[in-house]
Amino acid sequence: MVIHDFKQEATDLYNDLVRVRRDLHRHPELGFQETRTAGIVAETLTGLGLEVQAGVGQTGVVALLEGARPGPTVLLRFDMDALPIQEESAHEYVSLNPGVMHACGHDGHVAMGLGLARIFARRQADMAGSLKFLFQPAEEGLGGALAVMADGALENPRPDVALAMHLWSPVHLGQARVVEGPAMASSSVFTITVEGKGGHGAAPHLATDPIIAAAHVVVALQSIVSRNTDPHSSVVVSIGEFSAGTTFNVIPERAVLKGTVRSYDTATHRMVYRRILEMATNVAAAFGCVATMETVAIVASVNNAPEPTAVVRAAAEGVLGAENILEHRTMAAEDMGFILQEIPGCYFFVGCSNGSPTTHHAHHHPQFDFDERAMVNGVAIMAEAAARYVMD
Repeated sequence: MVIHDFKQEATDLYNDLVRVRRDLHRHPELGFQETRTAGIVAETLTGLGLEVQAGVGQTGVVALLEGARPGPTVLLRFDMDALPIQEESAHEYVSLNPGVMHACGHDGHVAMGLGLARIFARRQADMAGSLKFLFQPAEEGLGGALAVMADGALENPRPDVALAMHLWSPVHLGQARVVEGPAMASSSVFTITVEGKGGHGAAPHLATDPIIAAAHVVVALQSIVSRNTDPHSSVVVSIGEFSAGTTFNVIPERAVLKGTVRSYDTATHRMVYRRILEMATNVAAAFGCVATMETVAIVASVNNAPEPTAVVRAAAEGVLGAENILEHRTMAAEDMGFILQEIPGCYFFVGCSNGSPTTHHAHHHPQFDFDERAMVNGVAIMAEAAARYVMD
Protein backbone atom coordinates (compact mmCIF):
# COMPACT_ATOMS: atom_id res chain seq x y z
CA MET A 1 0.00 0.00 0.00
CA VAL A 2 1.27 3.48 -0.90
CA ILE A 3 1.13 5.93 2.00
CA HIS A 4 2.06 9.00 -0.06
CA ASP A 5 1.82 9.60 -3.80
CA PHE A 6 5.55 9.83 -4.36
CA LYS A 7 5.30 8.22 -7.80
CA GLN A 8 3.44 11.25 -9.09
CA GLU A 9 5.86 13.67 -7.44
CA ALA A 10 8.81 11.75 -8.86
CA THR A 11 7.17 11.79 -12.28
CA ASP A 12 6.77 15.56 -12.01
CA LEU A 13 10.53 15.77 -11.36
CA TYR A 14 11.43 13.66 -14.42
CA ASN A 15 12.72 16.49 -16.60
CA ASP A 16 14.84 17.81 -13.75
CA LEU A 17 16.23 14.34 -13.02
CA VAL A 18 17.19 13.92 -16.67
CA ARG A 19 18.77 17.38 -16.84
CA VAL A 20 20.97 16.75 -13.80
CA ARG A 21 21.87 13.22 -14.83
CA ARG A 22 22.90 14.19 -18.37
CA ASP A 23 24.96 17.13 -17.14
CA LEU A 24 26.84 14.83 -14.77
CA HIS A 25 27.23 12.22 -17.50
CA ARG A 26 28.91 14.80 -19.72
CA HIS A 27 31.31 15.72 -16.93
CA PRO A 28 32.30 12.47 -15.14
CA GLU A 29 34.88 12.53 -12.37
CA LEU A 30 36.92 9.69 -10.90
CA GLY A 31 36.94 8.74 -7.23
CA PHE A 32 38.16 11.46 -4.85
CA GLN A 33 38.15 13.88 -7.81
CA GLU A 34 34.40 14.63 -7.80
CA THR A 35 34.86 18.36 -7.13
CA ARG A 36 32.44 19.62 -9.81
CA THR A 37 29.84 17.00 -8.90
CA ALA A 38 30.16 17.74 -5.18
CA GLY A 39 29.88 21.45 -5.87
CA ILE A 40 26.59 20.97 -7.73
CA VAL A 41 25.30 18.76 -4.92
CA ALA A 42 26.29 21.18 -2.15
CA GLU A 43 24.87 24.21 -3.97
CA THR A 44 21.57 22.47 -4.69
CA LEU A 45 21.12 21.19 -1.15
CA THR A 46 22.04 24.54 0.37
CA GLY A 47 19.45 26.18 -1.86
CA LEU A 48 16.84 23.76 -0.54
CA GLY A 49 17.59 24.83 3.02
CA LEU A 50 19.51 21.75 4.19
CA GLU A 51 22.43 21.97 6.60
CA VAL A 52 25.35 21.07 4.30
CA GLN A 53 28.87 19.88 5.05
CA ALA A 54 31.23 19.55 2.08
CA GLY A 55 34.68 17.98 1.86
CA VAL A 56 33.68 14.91 3.88
CA GLY A 57 36.11 12.08 3.14
CA GLN A 58 37.85 14.47 0.72
CA THR A 59 35.04 15.10 -1.79
CA GLY A 60 31.88 13.80 -0.13
CA VAL A 61 28.85 15.86 0.85
CA VAL A 62 26.64 15.31 3.90
CA ALA A 63 23.40 17.24 4.35
CA LEU A 64 20.86 17.14 7.15
CA LEU A 65 17.15 17.82 6.83
CA GLU A 66 15.66 18.03 10.33
CA GLY A 67 11.95 17.60 10.82
CA ALA A 68 9.76 19.76 13.00
CA ARG A 69 9.36 16.97 15.55
CA PRO A 70 11.81 14.46 17.05
CA GLY A 71 12.09 11.02 15.54
CA PRO A 72 14.55 8.60 13.91
CA THR A 73 17.40 9.65 11.63
CA VAL A 74 17.46 7.94 8.23
CA LEU A 75 20.63 7.93 6.14
CA LEU A 76 20.09 8.11 2.36
CA ARG A 77 23.33 7.32 0.54
CA PHE A 78 24.24 8.01 -3.11
CA ASP A 79 27.60 7.38 -4.82
CA MET A 80 29.09 9.97 -7.20
CA ASP A 81 32.22 8.63 -8.92
CA ALA A 82 32.77 7.59 -12.53
CA LEU A 83 35.14 4.99 -14.02
CA PRO A 84 38.38 5.13 -16.05
CA ILE A 85 36.64 3.98 -19.24
CA GLN A 86 36.52 5.60 -22.67
CA GLU A 87 32.86 5.97 -23.60
CA GLU A 88 31.81 4.48 -26.94
CA SER A 89 28.25 5.78 -27.12
CA ALA A 90 26.71 8.08 -29.72
CA HIS A 91 24.05 9.87 -27.63
CA GLU A 92 24.20 13.63 -27.30
CA TYR A 93 25.22 13.59 -23.62
CA VAL A 94 28.39 11.53 -24.19
CA SER A 95 31.30 12.13 -21.79
CA LEU A 96 33.43 15.19 -22.53
CA ASN A 97 36.23 13.90 -20.30
CA PRO A 98 38.48 11.58 -22.35
CA GLY A 99 39.02 8.20 -20.71
CA VAL A 100 36.43 8.80 -17.98
CA MET A 101 32.81 7.67 -18.10
CA HIS A 102 29.76 7.18 -15.92
CA ALA A 103 29.51 3.49 -16.83
CA CYS A 104 27.69 2.33 -13.71
CA GLY A 105 24.77 4.70 -13.20
CA HIS A 106 26.17 6.86 -10.42
CA ASP A 107 25.18 9.97 -12.37
CA GLY A 108 21.60 8.76 -12.05
CA HIS A 109 22.11 8.08 -8.35
CA VAL A 110 23.19 11.66 -7.71
CA ALA A 111 20.23 13.00 -9.69
CA MET A 112 17.86 10.79 -7.67
CA GLY A 113 19.39 11.93 -4.40
CA LEU A 114 18.84 15.57 -5.29
CA GLY A 115 15.30 14.75 -6.38
CA LEU A 116 14.60 13.16 -3.02
CA ALA A 117 15.96 16.21 -1.26
CA ARG A 118 13.52 18.39 -3.23
CA ILE A 119 10.59 16.17 -2.27
CA PHE A 120 11.33 16.12 1.45
CA ALA A 121 12.40 19.76 1.72
CA ARG A 122 8.76 20.57 0.93
CA ARG A 123 7.68 18.27 3.77
CA GLN A 124 10.10 19.40 6.47
CA ALA A 125 7.34 20.82 8.65
CA ASP A 126 5.53 17.45 8.60
CA MET A 127 8.56 15.30 9.40
CA ALA A 128 9.10 13.58 12.73
CA GLY A 129 12.80 12.80 12.52
CA SER A 130 15.65 13.65 10.18
CA LEU A 131 16.97 12.66 6.79
CA LYS A 132 20.73 12.58 6.42
CA PHE A 133 21.84 12.69 2.79
CA LEU A 134 25.27 11.21 2.05
CA PHE A 135 26.74 11.79 -1.40
CA GLN A 136 29.73 9.49 -1.26
CA PRO A 137 32.92 9.69 -3.32
CA ALA A 138 35.09 6.87 -4.60
CA GLU A 139 32.81 3.84 -4.40
CA GLU A 140 34.60 2.08 -7.26
CA GLY A 141 37.24 0.26 -5.22
CA LEU A 142 38.98 3.28 -3.71
CA GLY A 143 37.54 3.13 -0.19
CA GLY A 144 35.15 6.05 -0.32
CA ALA A 145 32.79 4.64 2.30
CA LEU A 146 35.63 4.16 4.77
CA ALA A 147 36.87 7.69 4.05
CA VAL A 148 33.54 9.37 4.81
CA MET A 149 33.02 7.17 7.87
CA ALA A 150 36.46 8.14 9.20
CA ASP A 151 35.46 11.77 8.66
CA GLY A 152 32.35 11.44 10.83
CA ALA A 153 29.63 10.93 8.22
CA LEU A 154 27.81 8.50 10.50
CA GLU A 155 27.87 10.79 13.53
CA ASN A 156 26.11 13.96 14.75
CA PRO A 157 23.50 12.62 14.41
CA ARG A 158 24.10 8.91 14.13
CA PRO A 159 21.53 7.32 11.77
CA ASP A 160 19.09 4.73 13.03
CA VAL A 161 18.69 3.18 9.60
CA ALA A 162 20.48 3.43 6.23
CA LEU A 163 18.99 3.13 2.75
CA ALA A 164 20.75 2.94 -0.62
CA MET A 165 19.88 1.81 -4.12
CA HIS A 166 21.48 1.01 -7.45
CA LEU A 167 20.12 1.33 -10.96
CA TRP A 168 20.54 -2.22 -12.30
CA SER A 169 20.70 -3.12 -15.98
CA PRO A 170 20.08 -6.89 -15.49
CA VAL A 171 16.58 -5.97 -14.24
CA HIS A 172 13.83 -4.62 -16.49
CA LEU A 173 12.32 -1.17 -16.15
CA GLY A 174 9.31 -1.25 -13.84
CA GLN A 175 10.79 -3.92 -11.58
CA ALA A 176 12.92 -3.85 -8.44
CA ARG A 177 14.89 -6.40 -6.45
CA VAL A 178 14.87 -6.48 -2.65
CA VAL A 179 16.39 -9.26 -0.55
CA GLU A 180 17.01 -9.76 3.16
CA GLY A 181 20.51 -10.84 4.20
CA PRO A 182 23.43 -10.78 1.76
CA ALA A 183 22.67 -8.80 -1.38
CA MET A 184 26.21 -8.24 -2.66
CA ALA A 185 29.42 -10.11 -1.98
CA SER A 186 32.52 -9.22 -0.05
CA SER A 187 35.43 -8.66 -2.39
CA SER A 188 39.17 -8.96 -1.95
CA VAL A 189 42.23 -9.01 -4.18
CA PHE A 190 45.23 -11.32 -4.17
CA THR A 191 48.58 -11.18 -5.95
CA ILE A 192 50.65 -14.33 -6.44
CA THR A 193 54.30 -13.95 -7.47
CA VAL A 194 55.99 -17.06 -8.85
CA GLU A 195 59.81 -16.89 -8.83
CA GLY A 196 61.91 -19.12 -11.06
CA LYS A 197 65.19 -18.92 -12.92
CA GLY A 198 65.43 -17.04 -16.20
CA GLY A 199 67.10 -18.30 -19.32
CA HIS A 200 67.08 -18.54 -23.08
CA GLY A 201 63.91 -19.84 -24.72
CA ALA A 202 66.05 -22.22 -26.79
CA ALA A 203 67.44 -23.88 -23.67
CA PRO A 204 64.51 -24.29 -21.26
CA HIS A 205 66.25 -27.15 -19.46
CA LEU A 206 68.75 -24.64 -18.07
CA ALA A 207 66.03 -22.41 -16.66
CA THR A 208 63.21 -22.86 -14.15
CA ASP A 209 60.17 -21.55 -15.99
CA PRO A 210 57.79 -19.52 -13.77
CA ILE A 211 55.26 -19.18 -16.60
CA ILE A 212 54.65 -22.94 -16.71
CA ALA A 213 54.34 -23.01 -12.92
CA ALA A 214 52.01 -20.02 -12.82
CA ALA A 215 49.83 -21.48 -15.57
CA HIS A 216 49.35 -24.63 -13.53
CA VAL A 217 48.53 -22.51 -10.48
CA VAL A 218 45.74 -20.82 -12.47
CA VAL A 219 44.28 -24.19 -13.40
CA ALA A 220 44.62 -25.59 -9.89
CA LEU A 221 42.83 -22.64 -8.30
CA GLN A 222 39.71 -23.42 -10.31
CA SER A 223 39.19 -26.55 -8.20
CA ILE A 224 38.75 -24.60 -4.96
CA VAL A 225 35.15 -23.65 -5.63
CA SER A 226 34.18 -27.06 -6.98
CA ARG A 227 36.02 -29.22 -4.45
CA ASN A 228 36.70 -27.22 -1.27
CA THR A 229 33.60 -25.10 -0.70
CA ASP A 230 30.12 -26.14 0.34
CA PRO A 231 27.94 -26.38 -2.79
CA HIS A 232 25.38 -24.23 -0.96
CA SER A 233 27.93 -21.42 -0.54
CA SER A 234 28.36 -18.79 -3.23
CA VAL A 235 32.06 -18.25 -3.97
CA VAL A 236 33.98 -16.86 -6.93
CA VAL A 237 37.73 -17.18 -7.54
CA SER A 238 38.87 -15.38 -10.67
CA ILE A 239 42.27 -14.55 -12.14
CA GLY A 240 42.10 -11.30 -14.06
CA GLU A 241 45.75 -10.58 -14.72
CA PHE A 242 48.72 -12.77 -15.76
CA SER A 243 51.95 -10.93 -16.48
CA ALA A 244 55.37 -12.37 -17.25
CA GLY A 245 58.28 -11.72 -19.57
CA THR A 246 59.09 -8.97 -22.01
CA THR A 247 60.03 -10.78 -25.20
CA PHE A 248 59.37 -14.01 -27.10
CA ASN A 249 62.67 -15.86 -26.65
CA VAL A 250 63.53 -15.23 -23.01
CA ILE A 251 62.24 -17.26 -20.08
CA PRO A 252 61.64 -14.66 -17.34
CA GLU A 253 62.55 -14.93 -13.69
CA ARG A 254 59.04 -14.33 -12.41
CA ALA A 255 55.36 -14.40 -13.26
CA VAL A 256 52.65 -12.45 -11.47
CA LEU A 257 48.98 -13.39 -11.11
CA LYS A 258 46.27 -11.06 -9.81
CA GLY A 259 42.77 -12.13 -8.96
CA THR A 260 39.74 -11.68 -6.78
CA VAL A 261 37.71 -13.70 -4.29
CA ARG A 262 33.99 -12.99 -3.81
CA SER A 263 31.77 -14.56 -1.17
CA TYR A 264 28.99 -13.80 1.29
CA ASP A 265 30.54 -15.61 4.27
CA THR A 266 33.67 -14.51 6.17
CA ALA A 267 34.69 -18.04 7.25
CA THR A 268 34.39 -19.30 3.67
CA HIS A 269 36.39 -16.32 2.43
CA ARG A 270 39.24 -17.14 4.82
CA MET A 271 39.20 -20.83 3.90
CA VAL A 272 39.46 -19.97 0.21
CA TYR A 273 42.49 -17.78 0.85
CA ARG A 274 44.16 -20.56 2.83
CA ARG A 275 43.62 -22.96 -0.08
CA ILE A 276 44.89 -20.41 -2.63
CA LEU A 277 48.12 -20.02 -0.66
CA GLU A 278 48.53 -23.78 -0.22
CA MET A 279 47.92 -24.52 -3.89
CA ALA A 280 50.12 -21.71 -5.17
CA THR A 281 52.98 -22.68 -2.88
CA ASN A 282 52.85 -26.41 -3.57
CA VAL A 283 52.16 -26.26 -7.30
CA ALA A 284 54.99 -23.79 -7.82
CA ALA A 285 57.30 -25.98 -5.75
CA ALA A 286 56.47 -28.98 -7.95
CA PHE A 287 57.96 -27.03 -10.86
CA GLY A 288 61.00 -25.91 -8.89
CA CYS A 289 59.67 -22.40 -8.29
CA VAL A 290 58.73 -20.39 -5.20
CA ALA A 291 55.34 -18.70 -4.85
CA THR A 292 54.41 -15.90 -2.45
CA MET A 293 51.05 -14.22 -2.01
CA GLU A 294 49.78 -10.82 -0.91
CA THR A 295 46.12 -10.07 -0.17
CA VAL A 296 44.13 -6.86 0.11
CA ALA A 297 40.61 -6.72 1.51
CA ILE A 298 38.51 -4.23 -0.44
CA VAL A 299 34.88 -4.29 0.68
CA ALA A 300 32.59 -6.07 3.10
CA SER A 301 29.51 -7.92 1.93
CA VAL A 302 26.27 -5.94 1.70
CA ASN A 303 23.91 -7.44 4.28
CA ASN A 304 20.35 -6.15 4.53
CA ALA A 305 18.74 -6.14 7.96
CA PRO A 306 15.27 -7.71 8.32
CA GLU A 307 13.20 -4.69 9.43
CA PRO A 308 14.51 -2.11 6.92
CA THR A 309 14.28 -4.71 4.15
CA ALA A 310 10.63 -5.32 4.97
CA VAL A 311 10.00 -1.58 4.86
CA VAL A 312 11.70 -1.21 1.48
CA ARG A 313 9.92 -4.22 0.05
CA ALA A 314 6.53 -2.86 1.14
CA ALA A 315 7.41 0.52 -0.35
CA ALA A 316 8.54 -1.03 -3.63
CA GLU A 317 5.43 -3.18 -3.86
CA GLY A 318 3.27 -0.12 -3.28
CA VAL A 319 5.01 1.81 -6.06
CA LEU A 320 5.54 -0.93 -8.69
CA GLY A 321 3.19 -3.76 -7.64
CA ALA A 322 4.06 -6.90 -5.69
CA GLU A 323 4.45 -8.95 -8.87
CA ASN A 324 7.36 -6.72 -9.93
CA ILE A 325 9.40 -7.09 -6.72
CA LEU A 326 11.61 -10.17 -6.54
CA GLU A 327 14.69 -11.19 -4.59
CA HIS A 328 18.15 -10.76 -6.08
CA ARG A 329 21.75 -11.39 -5.07
CA THR A 330 24.92 -10.68 -6.99
CA MET A 331 28.62 -11.50 -6.59
CA ALA A 332 29.43 -7.90 -7.49
CA ALA A 333 30.69 -5.81 -4.57
CA GLU A 334 29.81 -2.40 -3.12
CA ASP A 335 31.37 -0.50 -0.24
CA MET A 336 27.93 0.28 1.19
CA GLY A 337 28.68 -2.97 3.02
CA PHE A 338 30.92 -1.05 5.44
CA ILE A 339 28.11 1.35 6.31
CA LEU A 340 25.66 -1.51 6.82
CA GLN A 341 28.10 -3.09 9.27
CA GLU A 342 27.55 -0.02 11.44
CA ILE A 343 23.94 0.94 10.68
CA PRO A 344 21.08 -1.50 9.96
CA GLY A 345 19.62 -0.85 6.56
CA CYS A 346 18.67 -2.02 3.11
CA TYR A 347 20.36 -1.80 -0.29
CA PHE A 348 18.05 -2.49 -3.22
CA PHE A 349 18.15 -2.63 -7.02
CA VAL A 350 16.01 -0.63 -9.45
CA GLY A 351 15.51 -2.06 -12.94
CA CYS A 352 16.71 0.26 -15.71
CA SER A 353 16.79 -1.85 -18.90
CA ASN A 354 13.99 -1.55 -21.45
CA GLY A 355 15.25 -4.31 -23.74
CA SER A 356 16.66 -1.94 -26.34
CA PRO A 357 20.28 -2.25 -27.50
CA THR A 358 21.18 0.98 -25.70
CA THR A 359 20.16 -0.28 -22.24
CA HIS A 360 21.18 -3.93 -22.26
CA HIS A 361 24.91 -3.46 -21.67
CA ALA A 362 26.46 -4.66 -18.43
CA HIS A 363 27.71 -2.21 -15.86
CA HIS A 364 31.25 -0.93 -16.58
CA HIS A 365 30.75 -1.49 -20.33
CA PRO A 366 31.93 1.43 -22.55
CA GLN A 367 28.43 1.66 -24.05
CA PHE A 368 26.53 1.40 -20.75
CA ASP A 369 23.36 3.47 -20.55
CA PHE A 370 19.98 3.15 -18.86
CA ASP A 371 16.34 4.07 -19.37
CA GLU A 372 16.05 7.34 -17.50
CA ARG A 373 12.47 6.60 -16.48
CA ALA A 374 14.02 4.22 -13.93
CA MET A 375 15.04 7.26 -11.90
CA VAL A 376 11.37 8.03 -11.29
CA ASN A 377 10.87 4.55 -9.84
CA GLY A 378 13.98 4.80 -7.68
CA VAL A 379 12.98 8.16 -6.24
CA ALA A 380 9.43 6.99 -5.53
CA ILE A 381 10.52 3.78 -3.78
CA MET A 382 13.15 5.43 -1.60
CA ALA A 383 10.84 8.32 -0.75
CA GLU A 384 8.09 5.92 0.27
CA ALA A 385 10.52 3.88 2.39
CA ALA A 386 12.01 6.95 4.09
CA ALA A 387 8.57 8.40 4.75
CA ARG A 388 7.61 5.29 6.69
CA TYR A 389 10.27 6.27 9.22
CA VAL A 390 9.97 10.06 9.39
CA MET A 391 6.38 10.85 8.48
CA ASP A 392 3.06 9.82 9.98
